[in-house]
Formats: sequence, C-alpha cells, structure tokens
Amino acid sequence: MLQFDSIIIGAGISGLYQLHKCRDELNLKTLAIEEGSDIGGTWFWNRYPGARCDSESHTYGYTFSEKIYKNWTWKEKYPKQNTILKYLKYVEKKLDLKKDILFNNKITSAKYLERKNLWLIKTNKNKVLLCKYLICAVGSLSSANIPKIKGLNTYEGKYYHTGRWPKKKVNLKNKVVAQIGTGSSGIQVAPTIAKKVKKLVIFQRTPNYSIPARNKKLTKEIINKYLKNYKKIKNLIKKTPGGHTFNFSSRSVFDFNKIERNKIFEEAWLKGSLAFRACFGDITKKLDANKKASNFIKEKILNTVKDKKVAEILTNFDHPFTSKRPTLNTNYYEIFNKDNVELIDLKTNPIIKITKKGIKTKYNEFFFDKIIFATGYDALTGPLLSLNLVGKKNIKLKKLWSKSPKTYLGLMIPNFPNLFIIQGPGSPSVLTNVPVQIEQHVEWITNCLNFLNKKNKKTIEPTISSAKRWSAEIKKLADASLFMKAKISWYKGDNIPGKPKVFIPYPGGLPRYRNICNKVEKNQYKEFLIK
Repeated sequence: MLQFDSIIIGAGISGLYQLHKCRDELNLKTLAIEEGSDIGGTWFWNRYPGARCDSESHTYGYTFSEKIYKNWTWKEKYPKQNTILKYLKYVEKKLDLKKDILFNNKITSAKYLERKNLWLIKTNKNKVLLCKYLICAVGSLSSANIPKIKGLNTYEGKYYHTGRWPKKKVNLKNKVVAQIGTGSSGIQVAPTIAKKVKKLVIFQRTPNYSIPARNKKLTKEIINKYLKNYKKIKNLIKKTPGGHTFNFSSRSVFDFNKIERNKIFEEAWLKGSLAFRACFGDITKKLDANKKASNFIKEKILNTVKDKKVAEILTNFDHPFTSKRPTLNTNYYEIFNKDNVELIDLKTNPIIKITKKGIKTKYNEFFFDKIIFATGYDALTGPLLSLNLVGKKNIKLKKLWSKSPKTYLGLMIPNFPNLFIIQGPGSPSVLTNVPVQIEQHVEWITNCLNFLNKKNKKTIEPTISSAKRWSAEIKKLADASLFMKAKISWYKGDNIPGKPKVFIPYPGGLPRYRNICNKVEKNQYKEFLIK
C-alpha cells in the first residue's frame, strides 16, 4: 500500500498550487488525485458553449510567481473556458506537476485511522492509499445538481448538465432544445446556443439580475499595462472585499438626485463588469439603496425586451440585487427578441414531468431533441460530502453536517484531524474572485504544515467550541446583510432538497477574513487541538 506525507484531492486551480507548495516548498512526498482525465477542475468540466469567467482576466490567475504572471498573455477582458484551461496547462508545465497527479480516479471513501494517525483513501479504480495530511481541493462548485424531476429516466433524447458537459462536441444545430435554469451558466449558454438551434425554450424558476459583461479583445497597451503593474494588482486584489481590482465607492445612492444617480449608474452599466454593484457604497448593504439599483436594472431589461409579457417574467424579481450570485451577460436579454426563443415562467406554469419526447408543464406539452440542465450545484458542502469522509471515533461527515456545516475558518473540521479544505464552507470562497481566495488558503495550509513538521507534531484539528463560534460569526454577518433576503439561493442551500438551510460561505469579505487567519497563525493555532 502506497503511503504519502500529503494527498491532495483535485487538480484544479487550488490542487495545482497546493501540490507545488507541498512538494516543492515543504519537500513532502505528495500525490494529487483527480477524477477527470486532465487538470483544470471546474474548467475541465464546465466546457458548455459560451462558458467564460466573470472575473477580469488579469486578476483571474496565480500571483505567487511574477515570472508565471508575466510570461502569460490574456487576450480578452474575460477569458473563455478553453483559454483558462490552456493557462492552467502552461502553469502545470512550468512547475512540472503532472508526474505527481493520478488521473481518472474518483475518491470513494477517506477514513481516519486513529492508531496510526493516517488517512486511508480508496478510489473507484481500487487504489488504496495512506497519507498523514489529506487536503481537499475539490472546488466549491463541482457537484453538479440535476433536479429529481419525475420521468427523467424515461426521456429518449439526450440531456446534459452545464457543469458536466461532454468533451465530444454536442450537435445542437437545427435542434429543438430545452434549457432549464437561468443562473450564471444558463445566462452564458443561452445566447450562444440560440444562434444554432431551431428552437430554444428556456424554463425560468426565478429571474436573475444580470449586468452586461462588455467583453472585448485587449489592446497591446492594456496588456502591457497589466504586466507592468503586476505588484500593484497583486496588492490591490488582496485588499478588496471580493479580491477584484475595484473597490466599493464611499458615496451613497442618496447623496444624489435621480438624474445624477442615473448618470452614475449609466456609466457603470456602459463599462460593464461586476464593478456595477460597487458604484455606490450602500447598494449591497441597505435595502432602500439597493432598490434604486434594482429599479435601474429592471428598466434596462424592460427597454431591451420587446414583448411586454416576456419582459415582465424576466423582471418579476423576488430578491434584492446582489443577494444571489451576481451574473454577467453578453446579449442575454436580446435573445428574447428572437423568433426561435421562448420563455416559460415556472412560477405560473411548473414542470409536471419529463416525458419520453420532452417536457410536460401544467399548461403545455413540449417535444425536445435535447434538454440542457443549467441548474447549478450542490455548492460548497456537496463536493466534500461525496468523498464519504469518516473522522475520529467513526464520526461520519454526513452525520456531523446533517443540520449545518461545521468548520473553523472553512479550513478544518472538528474530529477530522489533519484534514484541510481549500475554499470550504465557512470561507469567503464563492463570494470572491476565486484564485485570490485559493492562494490565501493554500499559503495558510502550507504555513500550518510547516509549523507542525518543525514542532514535530502528529495531528491538528479545531476545537468544537471554535467551530461553534465561527458558525455564530457567519450567521451574525449573514443576518445583517442582504443575502438572507433572497427566498431561494444556493448560498443558503435552498436549491437542494433536504440540505440544511443556513448561510454557507463567510460574508465578511476577504481582508477581514485574511486578518483573522493571519492572527490564528501568529498565535500558533491556539484554537486548535495539536498533539
């Protein structure tokens, strides 16, 4: 049986960096295990038409190495899926990581052996491995959610999930296609496939606020500016709440009259990007300020979509802007002016079942060649629960987390010694520009492992009281925010039947979170049991 110092689950952005740090900096015998046939994580699986990042390219990557940052050129404002994959392959080659990655192996169980202080890992290819440190780099959005709709197994056509899109090209030309879901991936996939299909019917549960991305090719001047400002960019993304290069304005919506305020909104709208929500400081904090932004977006949609009934369905919001994941789009609202695109409001015309030939709703029956599920993920907790983790005293993670996820800092779990999580529940994760959060987590874990090895310690785990305090802190911050005003949000697990309904990520922003983590490290991990 092969034994390692550290095993990393996943070879996406976090797994690759953690492998480099464990192997090359700490000199630990390290293996990364990846379910896919190649590196990339989320960007390996999310290959649906139109898949693109919504963080600006010059911020979406590693900043730990100036050489790696400067020897790569992003050519668009927002990178496509295949460009991000090429970028990760470039990094992998530079660091020579593939030789220590086991591909095409899915973890089926991981059990902590108390007597040996080791983790026993099993895969679907009958691999059995041991390690001292187990690091979960499984991603926050990797457990695809296909809703359990009656009759799905009887459907004779092909169906796909955006988060598990086939490598082989899916032929949609002149097909009649259903799309269920209008979250971030749904808003990206619809305009792309609407150009090819004979007919596209979009099934919407709740309308989404979406800001124009305004993607564009980058000029040589802009590219050189980004490369020249490497240090400036690296420092700035560490200081902003979401790890982007924009900061939230200090001005209030109410410092201006309607004409002045709308002028500022209009400028931000024409510029595009997630920075729209930051053009006033109180949009994301106060409901009355938020309403001004929400109404502005609503007007934009109503002015774009010609069919008033369709426009009404697209703007029948039941939540404040930014309380759910903010999305960017390229001509999403414009597609509803096309003759081959139809919108079904699931609030008034719900799906009853999937039939052999298509979908039956309360009032209609549709026939489809293909069905696309853009229905998101069992976010944050789902990827970890699928590993079938068993800690001390045979404690199963599924049982421990049955009422709510319990972690300290989103990095470790009580009763699960030497188990680390990158971007886990209880960390800023999905509320940030992900690579910035990943670098901070990987570096914290690396420093912690270095501390344990230098002090010759065998195990580390958070105390139950520190995990309880952390859960209370998240609840306090979430309750004071607009996040809890969303009726249905995957931030709260609302999209998965039976999932605990609690706010999952840490909503206090990256700088505040980073300071807490740094303090814990400086105080030599006093909130942890170390043996």
